Amino acid sequence: MTQAKPFGRCIIIDDDPDIALSARLLLRDLFVEVAAFQEPAEALASMERELPDAILLDANFARGATNAAEGYHWLSEILARDPQAVVVMITAHAGIGVAVEAMKRGATDFVSKPWSNERLLATVRTAAALRTSRAEVVVERKKAEAISTPAGGDTPLLGESPAMARVWSLIERAGPTDANVLILGENGTGKELAARALHARSRRADQILVSVDLGAVAENLFESELFGHVKGAFTDARSDRIGRMQAADGGTLFLDEIGNLPLHLQPKLLTALEQRQIVPVGANKPVPIDIRVIAATNCPVDQLADESRFRQDLLFRLNTVEIDLPPLRERRQDILQLAEHFIAQYAKKYGKPVRALPDVVVQALEAYDWPGNVRALRHACERAVILSDGAAFTEADFSLSRGLAPSRAAPVPAPAPTPVARDDLNLERVEKQMVEEALKKHSYNISLAASELGLTRASLYRRMEKHGL
Repeated sequence: MTQAKPFGRCIIIDDDPDIALSARLLLRDLFVEVAAFQEPAEALASMERELPDAILLDANFARGATNAAEGYHWLSEILARDPQAVVVMITAHAGIGVAVEAMKRGATDFVSKPWSNERLLATVRTAAALRTSRAEVVVERKKAEAISTPAGGDTPLLGESPAMARVWSLIERAGPTDANVLILGENGTGKELAARALHARSRRADQILVSVDLGAVAENLFESELFGHVKGAFTDARSDRIGRMQAADGGTLFLDEIGNLPLHLQPKLLTALEQRQIVPVGANKPVPIDIRVIAATNCPVDQLADESRFRQDLLFRLNTVEIDLPPLRERRQDILQLAEHFIAQYAKKYGKPVRALPDVVVQALEAYDWPGNVRALRHACERAVILSDGAAFTEADFSLSRGLAPSRAAPVPAPAPTPVARDDLNLERVEKQMVEEALKKHSYNISLAASELGLTRASLYRRMEKHGL
């Protein structure tokens, strides 16, 4: 049975056909294809067809040349074509100065002529593995970016009330620093949007922001999810995979629902943050990381201060700066601005006209406590845009008579969910009622409601979206 070759393609660029043939024969067990070129321009043209996993490049081509000027030129051309290319420079026996300069200009490594076969094999194998690792990092970062797209689409953090003015003041001052930030607030107050606003004002704004919902990460997958794993580390580890912390390298890591992280896993996160390095599952060598950490939780401060629930040394590490996002009921001045933004957003999405918001409807929106905060208002606006068929919105379009708690200023009991008849076997209606009851029972605390329903937070969010809750 033929053994699978670990790498795809290798290019050798050398004007000496004997050198090229020797390298091809030596490297054929490492690569599916080994192609040799005497002319660098032809090698570059072949890269249009397929990018190689490794390139061997001679330092000199002209007869008698020793200054490696041609090699430097073609090295720059290769890196311009493929910035992730790994290039091993072939130098003369005494060309250590050339090798050092080549590596300064972007070469990955070098070998000297005449080479040791073992040295050449080890050097090229390491270079090709580096190329593979770089490609995996790019793929994982793209996955992380996709996963990190905020639930509210392109919704910014909005609000001009005094309560939000205090939040913006902290964001503007803490954003440009690398200080760790802890964002507190009820569900739906916009904690991830605040994290994105902090990232956008940081020195890392042109790098990635990776979001991790710790409430949705299974305990047995915690280390693999955050730190990554190597092939064979466990049954389903069929290939190496970088974790979220390595994917965020150079950028910002947003740890959402940090308060839900089990106590026995907290030391692992603390160690990674303190040492600024992680060890993938199944690996022995640590990987350094350069990240700025923003964490968020809906847990009350007194729960975070409880040593039996949350390690205080981890809390101190996370909350260099603390930002407390106010619930929507404490910034009613912002409700109209938010509603108008969501209505315009969903009217465009669904191809609907932007209907007027009469004063009586605005007053009704501002009179409710919105237990789900901005998220609940957004969902109500989406329903209204979809369902309204009049010239202007009405209270009924926003379903204010169900599912929403009234204002504390007007203590009218919230209507209970319409009971489902015992002989009603419609799963949709039964499921909706159970979700509503769990949310009301736990004052819209998603973690507690999900736990009672036997769901993950992510599953509960999907059912809330499904039923317009």
